[in-house]
Amino acid sequence: MISPAFKTRIRYRFDTFLAKGGSNIFISLFFVFLVTLVAIALLRGILLWAVPSELYSEVDQTFLRQLYVIFLEMTDPGNMNIDKNSGVGYKAMAILAGLAGVVIFSALIAVITTALDAKIDELKKGHSQVVESGHTLILGWNDRVTEIIAELIIANESEQDACVVILSDKPKEEMDDFLELRMPDRGTTRIVTRTGVVSSLLNLETVSMGTCRSVIVLGNCTDASPAADRAASDTRAIKTLLGVMATKPAESEIVVVAEVYEARNREIVNNITKGEVITFDTLDILSKILVQTSRSNGLSVVYSEIMSFDGCEMYFTDGDWGGSQFGGMQYHFPDGVLMGIRRADGELLINPPVETPVQSGDDLLILADDDSTIEYRPKPVAPHRDLQPVAHRAEVCLERELIIGWNPKTMIIIREYNDYVKEGSQIEVIIHRVQGEADGDSIQFREAQKQLDEMKADLPNLTVTLRESDLMANGIYDELDLAKFNNVLVLSQGGDGADPEKVDSETIIILLMLRNQLEQLPGGQLQPKLITEVMDSKNQSLVARAGVNDFIISNRQMSMLVAQISEEPDILRVYDQIFSEDGSEIYIKSIGLYFDEFPVKATFADLMSVAQNREETCLGVKFHQHEGDLDENYGVKLIPEKNTEYELTANDHLVVLAEDEF
Repeated sequence: MISPAFKTRIRYRFDTFLAKGGSNIFISLFFVFLVTLVAIALLRGILLWAVPSELYSEVDQTFLRQLYVIFLEMTDPGNMNIDKNSGVGYKAMAILAGLAGVVIFSALIAVITTALDAKIDELKKGHSQVVESGHTLILGWNDRVTEIIAELIIANESEQDACVVILSDKPKEEMDDFLELRMPDRGTTRIVTRTGVVSSLLNLETVSMGTCRSVIVLGNCTDASPAADRAASDTRAIKTLLGVMATKPAESEIVVVAEVYEARNREIVNNITKGEVITFDTLDILSKILVQTSRSNGLSVVYSEIMSFDGCEMYFTDGDWGGSQFGGMQYHFPDGVLMGIRRADGELLINPPVETPVQSGDDLLILADDDSTIEYRPKPVAPHRDLQPVAHRAEVCLERELIIGWNPKTMIIIREYNDYVKEGSQIEVIIHRVQGEADGDSIQFREAQKQLDEMKADLPNLTVTLRESDLMANGIYDELDLAKFNNVLVLSQGGDGADPEKVDSETIIILLMLRNQLEQLPGGQLQPKLITEVMDSKNQSLVARAGVNDFIISNRQMSMLVAQISEEPDILRVYDQIFSEDGSEIYIKSIGLYFDEFPVKATFADLMSVAQNREETCLGVKFHQHEGDLDENYGVKLIPEKNTEYELTANDHLVVLAEDEF
């Protein structure tokens, strides 16, 4: 007799076996089917031995034949028709087989359906293995992810089957729906999403971290978020990078780019990764772009084109240059303008003197439409005149700047202005004060004043004053004498982590109130330039209608930079020099600094020559008559064909790479 303990153990093992689901349940049902088939066949065989049927021949009365009949009746109850003329016993066996088959196959269908549903749910959760190689891996999710992917799609247009893989803690279905809505046209690029912890080694292996081409680690906040949020984002990024470095194959050439906001944390990343991870200061770069843009009307258009894959781009190209001089080589490329040299030992020279020799093993930095169009020709592609620029230069004047709003970039902007302006210049900053706030200085105002006091010794050229007002109240702009300012810079008020759409809406309202005041200035009076930053690129057209002279789209600018660095890491070194006041920067200079009689007819090769004689590199032309025309790229034309002839007026400008703006 079987003991109760033995029954319990058998039941426990059976339950454990079934609890694993899927294949185990299928095996159990298949076993039950076989046992039932054999049992009914044995009963039918015994019946056939005891009561032979006249309907079956001697051959049909074998056990295997009866086993086959039972199999047919179990798998398809319609086959019970085989025994319609048989005796009652045979009919009973047929009915038993049909009922058993219905029960077993119904259970089997339910198991298969459940297993398929579970598999589909698993796929929807985004936990399945990614089998890709040479793909771009994005770890994390923020407002810039669509802009980054858009740039990568453009960069991948020459590839037949490119792939971008995203690993984030967001649900896969949510990511897929968002991307489908925002990015229906993906060209030759496939976008694969997976849900998981970005710092998990298991999840990194799931997204084929070891075989990717580049990794982009996104922060989970924006540059305008509070300091505590930026610090938390950096901590998460460092943890993720530890996982990336642990998963990254030794000696691999995978490019890793990470958004790390604080300088101290960037130093930590550099130490723990031994310099293998590229980080950059988002706040610093955006602040410098804003300041440079305020000093050269139209510069944001130039940066948008250079930093995007959709337009001219910067490339490093190698070749056997045979000791040619940098200046003369400018005229040997049909497409593109040389910007610098990367020496064989890694030294990077931006806008070097024209007599600088280019040696074998050096790479040339060139601004071109595409890397496929870069071609060095032994002979010049266009003749040029050796034109000498006019003798005078622009004068350094006292300036007055107005900054509306306060965010983490404001102090960097003030510091950058100090490097450009003449001693005695002034900056006035209006900090937003929420209507109905308690009397007395707000916490933000006191913190801003404290930062300014600590930095005062580093601002010898500037006098900075702070005041508070409700920036959404029209009355404060009525009181402003805008005519006394050279530039009015409107900063996004997103410090509380607000939605970018809401932040941009408030910015547009401020711009409209400012435009109303500017329109009331007397005719012929010099008006200040109105510059702003926009967080969401969807609002570009609205901001352009608000009377703005120039604007940058912060999310797009940083997304373009991240995408470019992931494709060519040394591009960051180029931007570090271009955005530094100590090196050569991009300026839009009046044509009056080069010619003194107008109109003047000159080819682009001639313009390159006259710029070289000022120790500058000409990148393009800006036409005054098209400044407000989006279809004409706001008048900016970069790297035109060198034999293209232009008739320039005194209001036109050259886009140049130069040591200073004068």
